[in-house]
Amino acid sequence: MVNALALVVALNLLQPAPAAPARPGPSAASEDTAVAVPPATPAALRYYASGNRLWVLDQVVSVVLLVTILFTGFSATLRTWARRIGRNWFFTIVVYFALFTIVTTVITLPLTYYEEFVRQHDYGLSNQTLRKWWTDSLTTLTITCVAGALFLWVPYLLLRRSPRRWWLYTAAAAVPFIIVANMVAPIWIAPLFNKFEPMHDKALEARILELADRAGIEGSRVFEVDKSVDTKTLNAYVAGLWQTKRIVLWDTIIGRMDDQELLFVMGHEMGHYVLGHVWQLVAFSSMLIMVLLYAAYRTVGAIVTRYGHRFGFTDIADVASLPLLLLVTNVFAFAIAPAELALSRHFEHEADRFGLEITQANHSAGTAFVKLQQDALGNPWPGTLYKLWRADHPILGERIEFSNDYHPWRDGTPSRYSDRFRSSSVRREPRPDHR
Repeated sequence: MVNALALVVALNLLQPAPAAPARPGPSAASEDTAVAVPPATPAALRYYASGNRLWVLDQVVSVVLLVTILFTGFSATLRTWARRIGRNWFFTIVVYFALFTIVTTVITLPLTYYEEFVRQHDYGLSNQTLRKWWTDSLTTLTITCVAGALFLWVPYLLLRRSPRRWWLYTAAAAVPFIIVANMVAPIWIAPLFNKFEPMHDKALEARILELADRAGIEGSRVFEVDKSVDTKTLNAYVAGLWQTKRIVLWDTIIGRMDDQELLFVMGHEMGHYVLGHVWQLVAFSSMLIMVLLYAAYRTVGAIVTRYGHRFGFTDIADVASLPLLLLVTNVFAFAIAPAELALSRHFEHEADRFGLEITQANHSAGTAFVKLQQDALGNPWPGTLYKLWRADHPILGERIEFSNDYHPWRDGTPSRYSDRFRSSSVRREPRPDHR
């Protein structure tokens, strides 16, 4: 019996590995050829309209849920339970946040399940199994609870020690947390959801690393992630800081785009690093946290004075005030979202410019955006309200047109970022994986 099993295993090992799916070959069109903006398909328009309705519903549900938790006194009840379980001040905060997160997750679970699983399958955008969705959801819940335990005690300690300056000190304390989160997310958090491996296509990897050298990005590592188990949409990104810095491509985008399209996408992502967008976003996020917390500081006191008897607490330093702080900061965040999103779109536009300049691949950039639109059921020309309150990237129609129109190297005019590029270097071998 053992010998028979060994023979079967040996025969299986001798079988040739299945060939990787054929990737698209290079386009026959010249990079000077313009790309037309494709109209949104009927399915894309339905997806866009239903997405807008769900976005509005999400905002309403969030506000109603927080208001209900406050005015029913349920937040105070959760705090009482947390005190019994946690016993001391620190663990009371940890237990409260875990209970609050679990309760709100369970209440919104039907809507979340529809948005993330049912709807994505209905529109043919998902490959995810129900088991994988549940596993990812529970993993996200656990990470949220742990992150809350690591940070939430800071503002509540400062609320007790410095009632007039807690908002300023909390914003300052958030900076190292943001930096650490950016460092550890690629190596500790992302691999909890998907499998990261070295690039399978070594020739493509070498071209990406050569492009990184030209962009002045040292110590780059390139990873391929099996996102096809979750989605049919496309993505690639640069993540991490310092030693955790890495270039990541979803296997879906590798299978859908040709090399030149991928190099433009990589040039775009590299632009975020070279142009300092990562650190600018850290600074902006810190400033935004300070503004939102200051708005909360100026308003929550009056709200507690008027409704504290219904909330079940009269001191903002009471952890039961968390839903109130979230409600107030969410309202102010909604009000300033257009400015925040405008900055994000500006960064993305400049990264597009960087990608075009370093690759000079106008046609490939345009066709890459077309594929992104088609595979995500995108609407190339969404409405103004969508752009103001939801779009963190330039709308796809504008990006395709910019890819057609921006070519200073052909027009004989100066490029904005060409002085940041190194001359072409000898192609280096991919670095060993030291994850």
